Amino acid sequence: METENSRRDFIKKSATLVLGTITASSILNSAFASGNFADSIFIDPDGGKFSLPALPYAYDALEPHIDKMTMEIHHGKHHKTYVDNLNKALDALGKNALEDQSFEHIFDKIEKLPDAVRNNAGGHYNHSLFWTLMTPKGNTEPKGKLAEDIKAGFGSFEEFKKQFSDAAMKRFGSGWAWLVKTKKGKLVITSTANQDNPLMNSDSVEIKGTPILALDVWEHAYYLKNQNRRADYIASWWNVVNWETAEGLYEGKK
Repeated sequence: METENSRRDFIKKSATLVLGTITASSILNSAFASGNFADSIFIDPDGGKFSLPALPYAYDALEPHIDKMTMEIHHGKHHKTYVDNLNKALDALGKNALEDQSFEHIFDKIEKLPDAVRNNAGGHYNHSLFWTLMTPKGNTEPKGKLAEDIKAGFGSFEEFKKQFSDAAMKRFGSGWAWLVKTKKGKLVITSTANQDNPLMNSDSVEIKGTPILALDVWEHAYYLKNQNRRADYIASWWNVVNWETAEGLYEGKK
C-alpha cells in the first residue's frame, strides 16, 4: 500500500523535473535532459526562482507526430509563461506566506493559495513532466511490471489505450489526462481541468496519486497541426510516448 511518505518521496524525486533556481538551473537541466532521476536530490528554491528546463530533445524531434512550431511555442512561450507567472505569484505572496516553496508544500496547501499560484505551479510541474514522457524513439508499448499491471487492470494494452484516449477526448475544455498510481497501488485513468494534477490536495481533483502518464489536451498543444481535431492529436501522441520514463515512475526509479 502506498503511504503518504512514499507520495512525498515521489514528489521530492520528481521535483528535479520541475524545480530550478538561478544558480542550479544548469544542474537541473542536465538531470531533466538525461531522464535519470533515481539518484537526484530534492532542490529547494530557497528564495531563488523557478526556471524553464531545457527540452530533452530538439524542437523538431517529435515530427511528424508533433510539429516543430507547436513545440517551440508550447515550450518556449506557454511553459515559460507559467514559470514567469509562478515566480510573480510567489513574490506577491511574500516570503512568509509559505513555510517553503517546494511543489510538495505548494500542492499540499493548494486550496489555501491564490489561483495564480495554483494555475502556474500546476502548469510548470505538468509541462515539465509531460516533456519527459515523450521521446523521438517512440516506444510503442510498456514493458515489465507496468505492462503486466496495465493488462491486469484493464484487460489488455489496447483496452487501456482506448480508455485513456476516451478520458482525454471527454475532458471538456482545457485540461489533462492521466494514468495514476493510487495510494492503494491501483492503476487508474483520470483527467483534471486546467493545470490541476493528481498530486494536489484538492476536492476538485477526483483521483489522487502518483502520475505515471500525462497528456496535455489544451488546444495550444495541438491546434497548429490538428486544428480542432483533438482525436488526431491523441492518436499521434501514442507514437511518441516514452514508456521507459513511465516505467521508471511506476517502479519508483525516476
